[in-house]
Amino acid sequence: MKTVSIQFFENNSQLVVPYLSQQFTEALKERVRNQSRLSIVRSDADANFEGRITDYSIRPVAIQGNERAGLNRLTITVNVKYSNTLNPELNFEQAFQAFQEFSLSQSSIQSQEQKLIELINKQLTELIFNKAFANW
Repeated sequence: MKTVSIQFFENNSQLVVPYLSQQFTEALKERVRNQSRLSIVRSDADANFEGRITDYSIRPVAIQGNERAGLNRLTITVNVKYSNTLNPELNFEQAFQAFQEFSLSQSSIQSQEQKLIELINKQLTELIFNKAFANW
C-alpha cells in the first residue's frame, strides 16, 4: 500500500461545533502522515477513509450539591467507512467514540472546548488508525 485518501468528515450531530469537522479530518490526516509512509491523495488511492461525526454531546457524570454537575463528559462519536482496494477483507464500517471529562468550577465549557476536542480527536484517530493498520 502506497496511497490513502481521507474524505471530509461532515458533522451530522445535533450539537454543531463549526470547526469540528475540519479539525477531525485534519487530525486523521496528520495521524496517517506521522505514523505511516503513505502518501495522502485526493482520489484513486489504495485505501480510503470516509464518514461523518454522528454525535457531539455534553452530559453530567457527577452531581454536587444544588443539583449542579461537578464533573461533565464531552463525548464525540464518528462513523468511519474504511475501504482497502488491495485487501478488501480489511474493509470496515464502524462507529468510534471517545470522551474527556471536565469540570466547570474554574471556567466555562467554551474556554475548555478547543483543548477537549483536540484530546478526543487524538484518541479517535488512534483508534481508527489502529483498526485500519494494526496488521502492519
